[in-house]
Amino acid sequence: MKRMMMGCAWVCAVMAVQADVRLASIFGDRMVLQRDKPVRVWGMANPGEAVTVTFGGQTLKTTADGTGKWRTELAPMPASKEGRTLTAAGPANTVACNDVLVGEVWFVCGQSNTELPLWGGNPHFRDAFGALTAQVTRKPMIRFARTANYRWSTEPKAEFGQKVNWLPFTPENLMGGSSFSAMGVYYALELYSALDIPVAVVGSYWGGTRIEPWTPRCGFETVPSFAAEAETKLLDAEAAKAAQNNHPHQQPMVLWNEQVAPWVPFSMRGFIWYQGCSNAGEHARYADAMHALYNGWAKMFENPDLKLYFVQLAPWGFNDIAKIQEAQAKFDAEEKNAGMAVINDFGNLSDIHPNQKLIVGKRLALHALKRDYGFDTIVDNSPTLKSWKVENGKFILTFNDAKGWFLYDPDWKTQTGFEIAGEDGKFVPAKLENLVEQKPQGYRSNGVIRGTDLIVSAEGIAEPKKLRYLYSHPWQGSLYNEVGLPLGAFHIGD
Repeated sequence: MKRMMMGCAWVCAVMAVQADVRLASIFGDRMVLQRDKPVRVWGMANPGEAVTVTFGGQTLKTTADGTGKWRTELAPMPASKEGRTLTAAGPANTVACNDVLVGEVWFVCGQSNTELPLWGGNPHFRDAFGALTAQVTRKPMIRFARTANYRWSTEPKAEFGQKVNWLPFTPENLMGGSSFSAMGVYYALELYSALDIPVAVVGSYWGGTRIEPWTPRCGFETVPSFAAEAETKLLDAEAAKAAQNNHPHQQPMVLWNEQVAPWVPFSMRGFIWYQGCSNAGEHARYADAMHALYNGWAKMFENPDLKLYFVQLAPWGFNDIAKIQEAQAKFDAEEKNAGMAVINDFGNLSDIHPNQKLIVGKRLALHALKRDYGFDTIVDNSPTLKSWKVENGKFILTFNDAKGWFLYDPDWKTQTGFEIAGEDGKFVPAKLENLVEQKPQGYRSNGVIRGTDLIVSAEGIAEPKKLRYLYSHPWQGSLYNEVGLPLGAFHIGD
């Protein structure tokens, strides 16, 4: 009897040791896996323990390493609306994720304009059309996972403290306490409408945060001007308190470490980004900061083709807004896997949070549809200056991505935001020479512009030397290309 009891105890002990094969915290019911790419699956087990992963007819075998970590990779799969089961099994237990789809996965990240929810209790911090959208949205093939937990770490985390909860797009989920980034919701809806395959958006955001906390250390190491950030000695909570650092979550890397690192190396198409207000006074470094962010994410997610579609800041009353906008445009021009949505036409000078995120989501989605999903005829870029010259006292400006132009101002004004300076360097308001005026006089113009170039002049300046666009109050754009994408801030002549 004693030997039997000892034997039973040994068997129970072995089973207890073996019964801990598990998937990483990001894997759960109702999740979406990235189509057409290798799908990495990982978790924990006992060191040396055999693990078998199955999904969609694939069976993969691997072994946990000396620290108990295991990882394997499903072969690329086509999109599928069929809810299937992903399992990971060890000698003594099996864990399963049910109702798993295959489609397109995007990360949604940034500060408060990313965080602004589709719906919530604050009328000044929610989408203007959020309730209208949410109450009619029943799209079980679109899923979201929100992991913004307002926590930071001095070391990269391998896991979240609890399992990630994947939810379908339903009125209950989009209007409840688990409401999601409005920008992310509209982006997903646009992709699903065009592709008709499962789509997932994963969100992590924190209002008022700088770009540096979202950047992994390896990203800083790729940009010489941010070498110091890569070597930053991070303060933990106790050390930050002793140093009277009231914003330890603004240290480099600490939000990446806590809120993004547990997703690594999850397979996804790319990420969308809306941030910059908290770095707006440092425009000279911001393009480099964006390179560090992108390089780090692409490396850590093991995806050299990772896409980054981001939002240029809207005007909100910041005097140097054009400078940070130009810094964002500089990064966009330099990074082939990036795309920028210009939204200067609907900023709110009394509110840093423009609440029309439908437009943001649509303009971001244009980049993905054209560059990733084969909609080749789409014009996805706002116009950018191609060349310029001065003739007869007028600037003649030629642009990329502009086969035609129109002006729209809700108050029927014809001021465009152009300014010109002569030899003395003093800027004065300029006019658009090829804007068609109304005859007979009523409203001054319907907004029709002749030709594909813009011809700009200023009264009293016969020899113009400099030109700038949207560098003065109210900084709001009113010039659009033929598909309604606004011209962003720029300057020439320096």
